[in-house]
Amino acid sequence: MDIRKTVFTKEIINADEMGKPCAPITRAAAMAVVRNPLAGKAQDDLSQLYDFGAELGKTLTQELIQMLSGAPICYGKAALVGSSGAMEHGAAVLHPKLGKPVRAAMGGGKSLMPSNHKVGALGGSIDLPLGHKDEAWSFDHIDTMTLWVPDAPRADEIVLCLGMSDGTRVHPRVGKGPIQA
Repeated sequence: MDIRKTVFTKEIINADEMGKPCAPITRAAAMAVVRNPLAGKAQDDLSQLYDFGAELGKTLTQELIQMLSGAPICYGKAALVGSSGAMEHGAAVLHPKLGKPVRAAMGGGKSLMPSNHKVGALGGSIDLPLGHKDEAWSFDHIDTMTLWVPDAPRADEIVLCLGMSDGTRVHPRVGKGPIQA
């Protein structure tokens, strides 16, 4: 795996969009910019990308946990694939092997890790979904971080993103009463 660079972002939220104060919520994300060995190639066997997720999940999780103010409660993952790659390359990096080392480093995680992947342009953004690590139906913990790296992904790169949070959304109010389906 050829990593060009790794970018970390940390947000400490002290108030909602209207200025109403809240207890601090920390969200952190890591973005690893890696060369995509399958860029420009039509190939059915994507297994060489699987280990990227396993390796990056293991190394990035420890740093993300240290960036949080409290224990990690939410997690999520995303991949932004450069224009010479395929959306499925992002899926190959995220799904088969990324979750296990993340859960091991966090001390568990019963819920599926929310994910997103797409093909995008240089400097493009991706929305990384967050969800509670143990309670998939905890509406208060469903959140999103919008991430980008200004000089990535180049056409032959993938930006693998991993995010965590130590709290809910700011002042969550959805799902508090009867839900109409």
